[in-house]
Amino acid sequence: MITKIDKEFIKTLAREGKREDGRAFDQFRDLKIETGFAKNAEGSALVTLGETRVLAGVKLSVGTPFADTANEGVLMVNAELGPKASPEFETGPPKEGAIELARVIDRGIRESKCIDLEALCITPKEKVWMVSVDIDPINDGGNILDAAGIAAIAALHDVKIPKLDEDVRPIFGTNSGKLKLRHIPIPVTTFKVNGALVMDPDFEEEASAEARLTVTSVEGFLCAMQKGGESNFKTEEVVRAAETAYAKATELREVVKQAVGL
Repeated sequence: MITKIDKEFIKTLAREGKREDGRAFDQFRDLKIETGFAKNAEGSALVTLGETRVLAGVKLSVGTPFADTANEGVLMVNAELGPKASPEFETGPPKEGAIELARVIDRGIRESKCIDLEALCITPKEKVWMVSVDIDPINDGGNILDAAGIAAIAALHDVKIPKLDEDVRPIFGTNSGKLKLRHIPIPVTTFKVNGALVMDPDFEEEASAEARLTVTSVEGFLCAMQKGGESNFKTEEVVRAAETAYAKATELREVVKQAVGL
């Protein structure tokens, strides 16, 4: 919980072009990525971004494709915001924050076309691989959204597809190959704090922000944007946020590549 006095202090610093920890407005905290963290998942990654820690796991199953995409696999992204990550979160069915988190990450992955969904078709119109990405924040130190997006794509790069038996059932624990990925989509969120555009806020800065804009990009183009919060962004602020987010994503992508062995 952040007090009103703390918020006013952070907003005053932002107006003066400063941050409490001394970082520049576009400077991220230290990013660490550990893949293969969850042994019971087909792919997983633990991301640490400052005090923020997010675990993403990928499970595979064989299912029936959707009628309008009969030759493609299925991608699903789920997120849970529980009290272990922050006392601000509650137990029970997914709340608005968890649903939004999952949708933003899903949209970034889907619109980037990074997963070759056709390669996940086993039998056209009958059986395909179902890819389920589960996002589980462990500690909310601010900017869970970007940490979750990085964890999700790192976990997807860690996926080993199981072999299938004669009845087209997965033999878990075996390995028939890696998941085919074309890109590395990276979300970068810009938070508006008392008029200042701030990236990778800590918990107190995020709680003091009036609005946020998440821009997901791959090498060469932007693929998704999502605005949140009660305030708004001017046109020139959107342009500046998008340009800075693209540049920052390029830096973060190199960290992901190193972590997943690319």
